[in-house]
Amino acid sequence: MLNKVVANAQEAIKDIKDQSVILLGGFGLCGIPENCIDALVASGVQNLTCISNNAGVDDFGIGLLLKTRQVKKMIASYVGENAEFERQLLSGELEVELIPQGTLATRCMAAGYGMPAIFTPAGVGTEVAIGKESREFNGKTYLMEYAFDADFAIVKAWKGDTHGNLIFRATSRNFNPLMAMAGKITIAEVEELVEPGVLDPDQIHTPGIYVNKIFKGQHYEKRIEQVTTRKK
Repeated sequence: MLNKVVANAQEAIKDIKDQSVILLGGFGLCGIPENCIDALVASGVQNLTCISNNAGVDDFGIGLLLKTRQVKKMIASYVGENAEFERQLLSGELEVELIPQGTLATRCMAAGYGMPAIFTPAGVGTEVAIGKESREFNGKTYLMEYAFDADFAIVKAWKGDTHGNLIFRATSRNFNPLMAMAGKITIAEVEELVEPGVLDPDQIHTPGIYVNKIFKGQHYEKRIEQVTTRKK
């Protein structure tokens, strides 16, 4: 289907059920699918496994899903800005898998490429390696990490067309393109939705073949995680 447009976030996420495994794009609070996260909160879907670079903050991003106890397991690299995440982790309410950021990215890439696993030196000799197979290549030890097996990927792009081609802007071009490749079903929300042919083919970061649903989002907050200023 070439025209992949749906009306809104509620329509886009309607097939996400309890127990789903979801990849959520973004880096810190940059480039996160705000509309879809709000729609997931409103839907009441439960026992989600969320894979993301971070866990949002208490009142924004994935933090909203944690606040309503809709997340069963969190797979992430950085979780330092979320007090509710910390509370749930320490109380045993939330299952957590912390993985190196490069490993997170490469496991997404492997899923998109159809590879079952990758070998990486990251985590060798640490708690990350516990229970994992390792192999030696040219005298160096590598861990075997499985590609993610995610039911859905939800990403946020700057521009997209009705065929699902996406352009990401600045820092939001981090985990979003990799995750867009990796989900069995990929949902994209965009700031600007245009007709096919408007986007410069040389500027497209994610080809539409990876995207199943797309819609124009609204009311983006675009928060800054840490505001720092220098003295005049």
